Amino acid sequence: MLFLNTAAAAAPSDEIADLPGVVEEISESFHMPELAVSIIAAVIIIIAAKIIKRIVKRSLLKVASRSRKFSTMMATMISKIFSVIIWVIAIVAVLGVFGIDLTPVLAGLGITGVVLGFALQESISSFFSGIMIAVNNPFRVGDWVDIGDVSGTVVAMDLMCVTLASGDNKKITMSNKNVWGSTIVNYSYIDKRRLDMTVSVRYGDDTEKAKIVIRDLLAGYPEILTDPAPVIEVGSYGASSIDIYVRPWVAPSDYWNVYWRFNSDILRALNANGLDMPFSQVTVHMAKD
Repeated sequence: MLFLNTAAAAAPSDEIADLPGVVEEISESFHMPELAVSIIAAVIIIIAAKIIKRIVKRSLLKVASRSRKFSTMMATMISKIFSVIIWVIAIVAVLGVFGIDLTPVLAGLGITGVVLGFALQESISSFFSGIMIAVNNPFRVGDWVDIGDVSGTVVAMDLMCVTLASGDNKKITMSNKNVWGSTIVNYSYIDKRRLDMTVSVRYGDDTEKAKIVIRDLLAGYPEILTDPAPVIEVGSYGASSIDIYVRPWVAPSDYWNVYWRFNSDILRALNANGLDMPFSQVTVHMAKD
């Protein structure tokens, strides 16, 4: 097994070592200086690397545009990985063309890799977490998400981090390790979202009448979905109020608009129908001597 691994590891070195000999043969065949042949070969290698990189990127993005499971985020990430691999191969080939012996460098990569592995544990963890995020596709660019206790719109993602824009337009950068290790809630991926609101009325008020007022108010909102129908029911009895739970469904983009409008309209609607919201009161009884 050791012999096979040694032989496999030596194969690329042998091929690189053969490149100067190829350059020399081409130079003798076309009666050109070896340096000129080496420069031409290096340029061809670099151009080929760029072309291959572009072909890989376009192919991956094309597949992503036709597939629901293979996302653009995944395509971009895989494209970047391929880009690094292609450029590493190209650089090694260019150095080999100029006769630079990379055997000592390749031999030292083992020890260097161990040292870098310890030094870059966090970065390596974020890199592989980024791959897991791309494969599982929990969110897309433009989605509004909760990642742990952080909320915002996803504006960018790369191999190391995810960038969010908060509701007050702050830029939030999170490492992929922290993102993948947190609970992710995506509010934009679904086609509808439920509003959870509570309307409190006094104990002396007619709750059925209050429910009718709330239902009529929601009926005037075109954003409210009819399927599923809004739920309007008595939910709990507080110390000084009866709490009515209001659960309409809306598109994710309409969530906050409906929420703010309802809270602005509901008190006027209740008052117009002889109903009111309770407020805390203290009754003091004076004892007479």
